[in-house]
Amino acid sequence: MMKTRLRALAAALTVMAVAAPAFAADQVNLYSARKENLILPLLDKFSEETGIEVNMVTGGASELIARIRAEGRNTPADLLLTTDAGRLHVAQELGLLQPLNSDVIEEAVPEHVRGRDNNWIGLSQRSRVIVYSKERVDPAQLSTYEDLADPKWKGKICVRSSDNIYNQSLLASMIAHDGSEQAEAWAEGIVANMARTPQGNDRAQVTAVAAGECDVALVNNYYVGAMTHSSKDDEREAITKIGVFYPNQDGRGAHMNVSGIGLTKYSRNKDNAVKLVEFLVSDEAQTWYAETNHEYPVRAGVPVSETVGAWGYPFKQDDLPMATLGENNAEAVRIFDRAGWK
Repeated sequence: MMKTRLRALAAALTVMAVAAPAFAADQVNLYSARKENLILPLLDKFSEETGIEVNMVTGGASELIARIRAEGRNTPADLLLTTDAGRLHVAQELGLLQPLNSDVIEEAVPEHVRGRDNNWIGLSQRSRVIVYSKERVDPAQLSTYEDLADPKWKGKICVRSSDNIYNQSLLASMIAHDGSEQAEAWAEGIVANMARTPQGNDRAQVTAVAAGECDVALVNNYYVGAMTHSSKDDEREAITKIGVFYPNQDGRGAHMNVSGIGLTKYSRNKDNAVKLVEFLVSDEAQTWYAETNHEYPVRAGVPVSETVGAWGYPFKQDDLPMATLGENNAEAVRIFDRAGWK
């Protein structure tokens, strides 16, 4: 079996040294902003089935995008994988991507989960859900994202900072649905209702609700799934004290985002890159995503994990084109700044 190699490339290496393996016929080079354990098993499986070796470089999304831009035509990267549609949009706007033309991909991935001109596609979906205290909140009190700006939630909301791309994409979706003026009023309402200054990651928001620091929080659903099966006693204990609520079920549906991938403009292993993406949207890979990462498959007919199903599935999902999240990102950031959302 040809196992996938994870290449930790030091920043000191020259561009030519990094690019050297990019021309072999039996490999593909992936720059990934996704944690190694959340993608490496799939890459190993792909290598086992095809004989194509995957060389992976991991890092932050912005860092990897800047790297591809700096490397230019000499980049070894064939594919860029990130955890938000907004970051993929940035790469597309910088001219770093080219269309992923494949009948297999187009058949598997709905149009609204693809970028403009198929410059990138979603591999898995996640929802920005409301987690609430089972002790202090009746889920009948919950309804929409917009309702969280109501004064009845004053001092009861925990949320991440405004520089978090997940919050930026949520606000970008609200700009598309409600307009900039209402989106800004919402951001101001959330600031007024915060129980504390924005801090921590999504797991920290769940923990804060469980600890009584706030009553509700906005988090990506897969963090709840990960904490449910965590090796840490305190995280599993926190999950027993919170519930998961999908907002806007009587309207547009719950906000969705993606982990997605794009084909780089100067890919030297294009055919192998397309084969890898086709594998990642196959039933086999999509089932692994669902069971392991507690995300929602982009491919129809693939079941969700038992953990996710227990929260209520299927639910109404916002089918706003994912490209819109990136297109409205700059306005979302400006609104957050004006609203005082730190």
